[in-house]
Amino acid sequence: MLKEEIIELSIIMPCLNEAETLEICIQKAKKFLTENKVSGEVVIGDNGSTDGSIEIAKRNGAEVVHIEEKGYGAAIMGAIKASKGKYIIMGDADDSYDFSNLMPYVLKLREGYDLVMGNRFKGGISKGAMPFLHKYLGNPVLSFIGRLFFKIKIKDFHCGLRGFRSESIQKLELRTTGMEFASEMVVMSSIFKFKIGEVPTTLTKDGRSRPPHLRTWRDGWRHLKFLLMYSPKWLFFYPGLVLFIISSVLFIAIGVNPIHTKQLTFDVHTLTYCGAGIILSFQLLSFSFLSRIYAINQGLIPVRKKFVDIFKFFNLEKGLIVGFVIFLAGFVLSYNFFLSWKQDDYGAITDLSASFRILIPSIVMIIIGIQTIFLSFLLSIIGTIQKIKFLEE
Repeated sequence: MLKEEIIELSIIMPCLNEAETLEICIQKAKKFLTENKVSGEVVIGDNGSTDGSIEIAKRNGAEVVHIEEKGYGAAIMGAIKASKGKYIIMGDADDSYDFSNLMPYVLKLREGYDLVMGNRFKGGISKGAMPFLHKYLGNPVLSFIGRLFFKIKIKDFHCGLRGFRSESIQKLELRTTGMEFASEMVVMSSIFKFKIGEVPTTLTKDGRSRPPHLRTWRDGWRHLKFLLMYSPKWLFFYPGLVLFIISSVLFIAIGVNPIHTKQLTFDVHTLTYCGAGIILSFQLLSFSFLSRIYAINQGLIPVRKKFVDIFKFFNLEKGLIVGFVIFLAGFVLSYNFFLSWKQDDYGAITDLSASFRILIPSIVMIIIGIQTIFLSFLLSIIGTIQKIKFLEE
């Protein structure tokens, strides 16, 4: 018990056949702890090494944790759970990060930061240390998307050398097992309003003779997919809102009269596409709402009062009323169209343009009305079965 109390820092490294560089990484980490008088330990999260990495780690005084589930994230989480330190600093075991220079991270953590990210673009990237696509496309683009989606101010979203408070990071219940774990840690820390800092760090060419485990396009897509999945606003809401506004404005304008330009006429064919756009945008906005409820129920994102108020206001009864009114409006239009056709003895419709200006809006309203009714029931079912937590708080 005493040992657990005196350990301030755990330095953890994921490992899968890193025999060429693991020893130097452990030695640098231990040297840092000794020279800076920081009480700590080195923990290796081994992911099934067969090249002698486990023996090297033990020989150099590191704790070894065997993680059966494959993946970078799985190895990191296994090492985190086995760590005893108040603070944790993680880094790759390929000798690309300098484990002998961790004091900037420790100082930030002592100041009260929950997560301290390294910034390789500020600290310096040695020639050949980062592939061209990663340096000028992958990291800048994904970091920009992360800042845009989640309002995170850090510049280097995917730096592998980072520190965090053990207690804070375990509250996040991180779940991804692959390379996207790096993004999940930052995103979840931002969502849960953790205090996030950044320090310059250097990146040197790794000391391995074999290729890295990272796969540019596969892992880049996994990071991007994760960012989209954890941001219903950018995945569903904003595209749905833009599509709804554009489709609705054109739908109303063309529904009144065709729009004529010098070379083009926008008539009922465009009206049809605009109607489809309204239906599609309604579905996207519904997905945004439903995905946020699911994320809250699963503990993926915290409760927001604004969202609680919306959910309380939009109950089953109000949803049914709104859906029925929209459906009824569409039905009345369709019925009037039918009566007009009946007066012509069900013959050929002479003015197709005018008739479609009634028929298309009526169909759109009927579909939106029915979707609203069933969406209201679905929301009520989710609220009943899942016992939505945020309504109880």
